[in-house]
Amino acid sequence: MGLLTHDETGAQSVARAGGLAVAERSDGNRSQSGPGGPSGEPGEGRKIMWRRIRRALYVLAGLMVVGPLLAFVIGWMIFPVPSADDTAVTQVANFTYADGSPLATVRPDNINRTKVTLDQVPPDVREAVLSAEDRSFFSNPGFDITGIGRAVWSQLTGGIGGGSTITQQYVKVTTGQDQFSLWRKYKELVLAVKVSKQQSKEQILENYLNVIYLGRGAYGMQAASQAYFGKDVQQLGASEGAMLAGLIQSPSRWDPAKNPDKSLERWNFVLDGMVAQGWLPAAERAGLRFPQWIPPAPASGGIPGDSRGHIYNQVRAELEERGITEQEINTEGLTITTTIDPAKQEDAVAAVEKVMKGQPDNLRSALVSVDPKTGAILAYYGGDNGVGLDYAQVLKQPGSSFKPFVLAAALQSSRPIGLGTLYDGSSPQTLAGTVVNNSEGFNCGQCSVKTAMTQSINTIFYRMALDVGPAKVAEAAHKAGIPEDLLPGPTGGISLGDKEVHPVDMASAFATFAADGVRREPYLVSRVEASDGRVLYDRGTTSGQQVFSQQIARNVTESMTDVATSSRIGLSDGRPVASKTGTVQHPTIQGQNKDAWTVGYTPSVSTAVWVGTDDNSPIKNAGGRPVFGRMLPGSIWQAYMNTALSGTPREQFSRFVPLGAPPVSENSGGSSERTRSGDSSDGSRSPRSRDSDSADSTRDSDSEDSPRPGRSGESDGRGGSDGRGGSDGRGGSGGSEDPGDSSFGPDDQFDFQPDNRDAPASFREPATAAPG
Repeated sequence: MGLLTHDETGAQSVARAGGLAVAERSDGNRSQSGPGGPSGEPGEGRKIMWRRIRRALYVLAGLMVVGPLLAFVIGWMIFPVPSADDTAVTQVANFTYADGSPLATVRPDNINRTKVTLDQVPPDVREAVLSAEDRSFFSNPGFDITGIGRAVWSQLTGGIGGGSTITQQYVKVTTGQDQFSLWRKYKELVLAVKVSKQQSKEQILENYLNVIYLGRGAYGMQAASQAYFGKDVQQLGASEGAMLAGLIQSPSRWDPAKNPDKSLERWNFVLDGMVAQGWLPAAERAGLRFPQWIPPAPASGGIPGDSRGHIYNQVRAELEERGITEQEINTEGLTITTTIDPAKQEDAVAAVEKVMKGQPDNLRSALVSVDPKTGAILAYYGGDNGVGLDYAQVLKQPGSSFKPFVLAAALQSSRPIGLGTLYDGSSPQTLAGTVVNNSEGFNCGQCSVKTAMTQSINTIFYRMALDVGPAKVAEAAHKAGIPEDLLPGPTGGISLGDKEVHPVDMASAFATFAADGVRREPYLVSRVEASDGRVLYDRGTTSGQQVFSQQIARNVTESMTDVATSSRIGLSDGRPVASKTGTVQHPTIQGQNKDAWTVGYTPSVSTAVWVGTDDNSPIKNAGGRPVFGRMLPGSIWQAYMNTALSGTPREQFSRFVPLGAPPVSENSGGSSERTRSGDSSDGSRSPRSRDSDSADSTRDSDSEDSPRPGRSGESDGRGGSDGRGGSDGRGGSGGSEDPGDSSFGPDDQFDFQPDNRDAPASFREPATAAPG
């Protein structure tokens, strides 16, 4: 008899003959074994799986609620409430060259902090700070959950933080925990709530106003009032308070002495916020003017007062961009390793001093040298006064040194031109309603693009820019490395450099061509380490961005390989180099110039040199003659490149494959000869021009400073590595011509003339412009 699984109840019992009896459910449904699970119920396994998932989600949800609460409680118990007197102590910061040798050792001994009570700070000043940093201060619980969410998201996605209330900032300053991290945000949040529970809003605000850093070594509003206005905080009004409050987020960079435009922008932001909050009547705000501030005190505490001071200041600015604050510099005992090569920096200073010795006192100069393979700035000279204006950061019109960007744009067109493409180089020409002249009225019926670059033929490049479109020229320059906020509203004049750029921009943008179209951002800081061994920043290596194809970049390079030798500033060992000079005519004085440039590179070093004045007055050499790009700037560039590259391998540019028609060489007889692929990358001399006695009587971008026959060379820094002429040290054009003889009469023609000293350049009739 078969075995029953339970007691039989009438017809419900079922027996299998010779086998196992299986029970039936009372509803008549038979239980089955199979994939449904052990019970045999279909889908039972899936139910169990989902039950387990739900349980896991419940546990996870519980942890998400309980975990933060538990972490908060633990933090509440172990983190002590900071006081205004707990501000981190100061430590020495060491700034080093790339090889670790000292560049500057900064002792923050000019730190100034004077505590005041809240009632000594005028209400307008308090409200200005609230407007700038935390408009909900008196209503929030000490933290901003939305801001914290943004900061967490920024951390998780590679950002550097943000989202702090005044209470959180107070905690950050007094604990010295200023690094960007989720741990710091957690601690900051716990302490912000704890401080808010133990101190009144008025106490917190008073403490904050006594510890916040405002630049110039000033901690707190009283010290800042003295540093910027020379008076006590009690005497400040809404306008002065708004200026100080606007500095809080970035005091080193937004000091009105360093960045007046940004300081003004922040001042307006603060005052507008005060009006929006009802703290300042609109009519009163309308009558306010930006306050008169006093200059910063002379640098102290180890900050270099010579040319190294500009490196120090640029490094400080870059550190802040990387999220490393001035307080960390003052309190963390940092070692900041820069990219500056000490030998090349010495070469840069020596080149400037040698060439500029004996020149007029009103002349100013800048030199920036970049490694095209990394973007690292190798040498940086912004003037010999380290606490004065940094001329490597001034905005100046580049003249004809901008022409390579015109070619880069044309080479990217759907039907790219070639270096052998012929253009009408006659002069004058009326182009888009503008009369454009070549220097000294030079005419070239049919000139190749390469010859046009070597001789800097303005009509050809102006036509080229119009053909490709001025906006495309600006786009090519931006791709190469000119900042996006420069070159606004381009017209045909962009072909002759009528838009302002910085010297550091030109060195970096030309480096993109040197690197076969790979753009790398220029930088000065390679590594930052705290005294306890923490690495706060490490640049590492970057691959860069391919913004031009190798072929396009190499064709741009090829177009410039004859300029240096044509201008008698070629390198002493004949190594391949691509360069372009530029000159900008004075806007109001006939026959005078105001800016002069030489920019050029090898595969491993790209260098830009500028010479000008503080007030755009005429630039003249020791002989009283106008300065052009190949003269003082060219001599500085040549001297620096010769010494900086001395003893290094004689590098070749990459393989040259022509785009479009290959280069042609026009000889004095007017015939043309095609240049074979790669022929001109060996540093050979440029083709002779129409005047057999001059390497460049048709003028390059500075054609007026090219040699003239019948003059003897003079040692006044007008060309050549010895300040007199070509790389052979013989002066002028083989020692028989005076490259500085630019004594022009009233009828001399120029191609580029700005309308005035401040406005962007334009073209007008009659055309009077410089060779550029």
